[in-house]
Amino acid sequence: MFNRRTLAIIKRELRVRLFSKTFIIMTLLIPTFIFGIIGIQAILYSYSGEENPKLVIISETEEVKENLEQEFSKLPFVKDGSFRITYEIIKAEKFNSRLNQLKTDLISENLTGIVFIPSSSLENKDVRYYSTNPNNISLFNKIKPAINSALVNIYFSGKYFSREDIDFAREDVGISGFRITKAEKVEAEGFGNMIMLFLFSFLLYMSLIFMGQMTMNSVVEEKSSRIVEVLLSSANSIELMTGKILGTAIIGLIQMAIWLLPVIVVISTSWFMLPPDIIFSINISFILYFLFNFFIALLTYVGLFASVGAIFDNPQDAQSGVWPLLILIMIPFFIALSMQANPQSPIPKVTSMLPIASLIVMPARMTVIEVPLWQLLLSIAVNIAVMLSVFPLAGKIYRVGILITGKKPKWSEVVKWLKYKY
Repeated sequence: MFNRRTLAIIKRELRVRLFSKTFIIMTLLIPTFIFGIIGIQAILYSYSGEENPKLVIISETEEVKENLEQEFSKLPFVKDGSFRITYEIIKAEKFNSRLNQLKTDLISENLTGIVFIPSSSLENKDVRYYSTNPNNISLFNKIKPAINSALVNIYFSGKYFSREDIDFAREDVGISGFRITKAEKVEAEGFGNMIMLFLFSFLLYMSLIFMGQMTMNSVVEEKSSRIVEVLLSSANSIELMTGKILGTAIIGLIQMAIWLLPVIVVISTSWFMLPPDIIFSINISFILYFLFNFFIALLTYVGLFASVGAIFDNPQDAQSGVWPLLILIMIPFFIALSMQANPQSPIPKVTSMLPIASLIVMPARMTVIEVPLWQLLLSIAVNIAVMLSVFPLAGKIYRVGILITGKKPKWSEVVKWLKYKY
């Protein structure tokens, strides 16, 4: 399967793909895309979507009104005038008539919302919000702390507590994590490894899809243009498929190594002084494992994508057949991201040792916890076994499908190709 002709095909793939504009653009674009997503997500999360919201806060007592004015005056968005708030004192039985008077302003969006704080809120903290947009969570997150502080101040007033005592009681507990390793070392844990979890998972996800799609489109293009018939005159189908897969995998490995260069520099040198909260508990050995695991993943998925490309002779039909492969990448990716809540939950723990899924889940899991050696070795053995089993199946599909044109084969026919003996 690997001989001089295979090596020539690998060289051809490297020459055609490695210095192509697509490879260079994607190498530069994907890291930019990742940081762009993080930035856009942060902006969208912090942006309320409204300019200068106007609120009317209605309470039943003067005491609540005074405390609300005091607490809201401390908020930066009230100080800079980006929020306009007016306060009223109305008894509960008169609130409905006041609400009817303000409905026109709410509907015309001259008024963002009405916050009604009945006297019973001092017992149950039940506050009502009236608006054409009653699910404005971004707005709620901004006003809830001030309302809660006002109610807490009133509740504890006159009960021998100073304002400093109340402010201390109101503060959330800060939890600092410390990792206990198998060597019984105690290491401070920041959120740097959570960043690495997202980064490594996203790089795997994007690269596998990009390399797989590139290989599939290349096979479809060669098949539809009949170039494959010329190539098959110099090498058989198995050699052609092997060379194409290995060539693409080498290209993907080079691209991933380029992406990881900044990470390698950060963890292996003292050139950069990171904040104490951003601590990376990864080392060069993990980077080497990650690249090895990524190479196995490339061989596996690129083989599957190449076989899909061999089945169809136009890109439109090929896209309809690639969805099962995309799902095999997407589901482990989402499982990997779910580990931000609890890396030791059963689903990530089990899937990190399952075929296909472990290619993405295990590297992500290793960034946040210390994985037992037997689980890591089992994951590697399973992945290699899957890769070795994919090659014969992909080879059978590729050998038959690469020369079939003009007719879209049924999946039942593809299953029959797998039963052929060569």
